[in-house]
Amino acid sequence: MAPASVEGLKIIILGGGIAGLTTALALTKFAPEGQVPKIDIYELRPELATIGGAVNLTPNALRMLDHLGALPIMKERHYGRTIDYLEVFDVYSGKLAESSFSGPDGKGIGNPPYKALRITRGDALKAVIAAVEEQENITITCGKKTVKIDETVDNVTLSFEDGGSASADLLMGCDGIHSVTRLKHVEPERKAVYSGVSNAFGFAPIEKDFKVHFECTAINFARRGMLLTSFHNPEGDSVYVGGLMQVEDVGSRDGWKSVGADAEKTREQLLERFGDAKIPCIVPLIKKATDFFLWPVFTLSKDGKWCTDRVMLLGDAAHAMPPQGESTGIVFEDTVLFSRCLARWIEKGKPNTMKEAFNAYEKLRKHRIATAFDESKNVVSTVSDAGWLGHTIKTYVVPWFLWYTRSYREKHFIEDVTTVDINY
Repeated sequence: MAPASVEGLKIIILGGGIAGLTTALALTKFAPEGQVPKIDIYELRPELATIGGAVNLTPNALRMLDHLGALPIMKERHYGRTIDYLEVFDVYSGKLAESSFSGPDGKGIGNPPYKALRITRGDALKAVIAAVEEQENITITCGKKTVKIDETVDNVTLSFEDGGSASADLLMGCDGIHSVTRLKHVEPERKAVYSGVSNAFGFAPIEKDFKVHFECTAINFARRGMLLTSFHNPEGDSVYVGGLMQVEDVGSRDGWKSVGADAEKTREQLLERFGDAKIPCIVPLIKKATDFFLWPVFTLSKDGKWCTDRVMLLGDAAHAMPPQGESTGIVFEDTVLFSRCLARWIEKGKPNTMKEAFNAYEKLRKHRIATAFDESKNVVSTVSDAGWLGHTIKTYVVPWFLWYTRSYREKHFIEDVTTVDINY
């Protein structure tokens, strides 16, 4: 358990989601000895949200969660389902390719080795919350809406809708794609833009004798979208069903909430798009799902401002992009690399201003994020509606692309940003 320290920085984190909580853990773990920060997390919602779809935690993501103390909790509570390999299918003709996480000896990728884990967002967050609750220097306050951010040479102050306020040495904006930190302070003109695709997801309970076409996780391409089908718990009695597909913009966040609330209409859309699948279990899984949610995928422009002198954006608040298989791992690496840069600045005796640590982090991270952003563009084009010819071309391109990029992906799966030279 990390002891609180009166000598450490006072830090505010806006956002009680996975990015904000792992940032708090990383800032605590990598703080110099005797300099553990006092961290206050403020969340807009009345309570921390433990709902959502299912995510794939790649080897690099699991490595970071292990360092931060959350992975042991996931294992202890039997959260998620280990993935040896991801399978890729054409819903009309069958299996196209595999992407393995098993490594050369079948134990995983990297040293120590990790495979991948398909886990619900809710379970992932519960494990991270449990790890945060073990730290005496971190407090979480829910139901706080920030209406104003003021920054001076000495500190940054948040004003809340309820009339209260809070000040700190550093503000971390981990408040997602529609970040208040970004929109009210860092770069107000950089607003989220709808990508043109949405994610429709639900969970289908299945019987023991229900036959599926995959070992653990499958990406199923169709002419009008991509359907992810995956186990997400050790029992294998439930399948996550998530459709990424081209959906016309409804024009407002309230409009999206209204559309997303109509579960049966979303189910009908999925059946319309994937109902002609030749894989026998596809349609029954869509029909079995107990509920469906529709979430529009918003993005930010590729280049943008991440910080001021005392405020830093991390995760989706800084660089939201379409899902490209590594998004969650990228966020965890953000938190660790930033925390290491900040710790080095403190160890150096806090020369100049905190911006020096910010600049070191951006120098490390900007290129990696730009590359990931370019990769994510392929996702949007791959799941957009296509005719027969376009889809046929896709079935040839996807296996080739997985083969061609294998070494590149494994390079990132192996990397451990807790030890990489930060050159600062």
